[in-house]
Amino acid sequence: MSLLTANRLGKFYGADEVLSDITVSIPAGARIALVGPNGAGKTTLINILAGIDLATSGAVHVARDARVSFLPQRPELAGKHSLWDEQLRAFADLRAMESRLARLEQWMADVKRAAGALEAYGPLQAEFERRGGYTYETRVKMVLGGLGFADNDYATPLPQLSGGQRTRALLGRLLLEEPDLLILDEPTNHLDISAVEWLENYLETFAGAVLAVSHDRYFIDRFARTVWEIEYRQLQTYRGNYSAYRAQRAERRETLRREFDAQQEFIRKEREFIRRHMGSRGTAQAKGRLKKLATLEKRGVILESGPRQRRKMALEMGSYQRSGDQVIVTRDLSIGYAAGEPLLEVPDCLILRGETVALMGPNGVGKSTLLKTLCGDLPALAGEVRLGAKVKAGYFAQAHETLDEAKTLVDEVLAVKPLLISQARDWLGRFLFSGDDVFRAVSTLSGGERGRLALAKLALEGANLLLLDEPTNHLDIDSQDVLQAVLSQFDGTILLASHDRYLIDALATQVWHIKPGELSITRGGYQEFLRARNRRLQRAADAKAQETARVQGKGAAAPAARKSGLNPFETARRAGELEAMIHELETRLGEITAQLDNASLAGDAGKVRTLGETYTHTEAELEAALEEWGSLAE
Repeated sequence: MSLLTANRLGKFYGADEVLSDITVSIPAGARIALVGPNGAGKTTLINILAGIDLATSGAVHVARDARVSFLPQRPELAGKHSLWDEQLRAFADLRAMESRLARLEQWMADVKRAAGALEAYGPLQAEFERRGGYTYETRVKMVLGGLGFADNDYATPLPQLSGGQRTRALLGRLLLEEPDLLILDEPTNHLDISAVEWLENYLETFAGAVLAVSHDRYFIDRFARTVWEIEYRQLQTYRGNYSAYRAQRAERRETLRREFDAQQEFIRKEREFIRRHMGSRGTAQAKGRLKKLATLEKRGVILESGPRQRRKMALEMGSYQRSGDQVIVTRDLSIGYAAGEPLLEVPDCLILRGETVALMGPNGVGKSTLLKTLCGDLPALAGEVRLGAKVKAGYFAQAHETLDEAKTLVDEVLAVKPLLISQARDWLGRFLFSGDDVFRAVSTLSGGERGRLALAKLALEGANLLLLDEPTNHLDIDSQDVLQAVLSQFDGTILLASHDRYLIDALATQVWHIKPGELSITRGGYQEFLRARNRRLQRAADAKAQETARVQGKGAAAPAARKSGLNPFETARRAGELEAMIHELETRLGEITAQLDNASLAGDAGKVRTLGETYTHTEAELEAALEEWGSLAE
């Protein structure tokens, strides 16, 4: 049964047609990713499906009693109530039942009302318990913790939340509402990798259907079972995740190309026959073939053109000089923004030509600071960074602060390399800036346009060492694919700070994972990093389980390892203890993260170091608890 169907949707904005003849359906439990280039109409379509906007033509039908919830890119949360109260709105019915139970408890103390109150209390309490009435506050805490909020955020009034926090606040409430259909517009914006991983895991057990617009290719791979692509105002459906969609799309376009080529060859031969035989003894046959072609054309069978190719960014890194084999060498390196205790101490490292080092970790732990120090934009607090022979560094800043707001796009390009105006315009055209757009001021550009301009400048510099800070931010999937393809062919050296796991998975030869005050290095790519992380989790879980068993006097066997020996009561009790422990530890990590942000801004490196040690210890405890809980759940 379909929760939602849309039939022949069309949408015009003035004379501009945005959507044309779109027919779709969303079955129960669906997992659909909606993709397409920026400006293709993705947000317009989901606004229509969610009832926020009206189609110019066609109709949307929602199944009776189906509940649909919608997360826009920039949510507006009304009211001055707190973050906690916003989440509780998801449980309005339960809270009403809770109030009713409290009144019945008071009435049971009244002799005159006791009998009636007791009779009503039992069924109402059973229903309250069945619907999770005794656990909803714990669920709120777990969702808020998963989305990166700490306990001290709960009382924050909505108007005081940042834009990203408001998005996460609404997402949390919608998840708690458990609608039949959840429509999300860029849900991974404003989430770091740990929060995105938490969301992916949450959606695995979410009972409702999900339709999500996303540019996060790894998220789509993990979450989607169907991909909708909007292209040239129409929609095409593909089965599977992002990787399956890419393969199917390439196969479909190749099939269309072959069909078009074959048809054009058929038409050429038919017209040649008609030309040669018209007016001869074969005139009748020629006229028959001419009539057949006219009929095919009238019926619309003849293809006017082959598969259309979307205009894509034509990135190339230009010419650059080969560097020496040793590109970056560090010794006793300490980084930070103030004298005294460092923000991060970097293990002595050697980066060789051709390597791609991925920097991962939560926001605010020092990834950008490390990149700036390595490229020389920020002095080290101690130790040294040495660049190898013939190394020329090019830096891509996350906030694009290297762009001059007052300059035009052409001026920015000419500041990198002297070119003729026509050459500068041609170069910008490769990055999808055409016509008079090249004379716009940088201050008028969107986030995606700034990213493309920064890449256009970087590609002209002739750098053989690229230091890239979140280069895929604001880029659509086509541009991300182009950037990834170019970087994979780059035979220089790359340091990449990114939350884009798909890009990291494709390029990384080393992964540097930064936690507060600590940097660990994994040789190999992203999958090797995940395997190493899982081994650490398992070791921590085993150690914790053995310690628990020792303290309880039950031998050295780990509870997780002997879970088959637990009876149902023991399993349920231990699982409950672990859930409470996990919530407490997640809350504590959120509090430490907030304190770290404040300490970093204040330049208190000593406090940062102390908090970093506390964070590491608390994270190890959380990892052990999660591992044991997962084993019991199995």
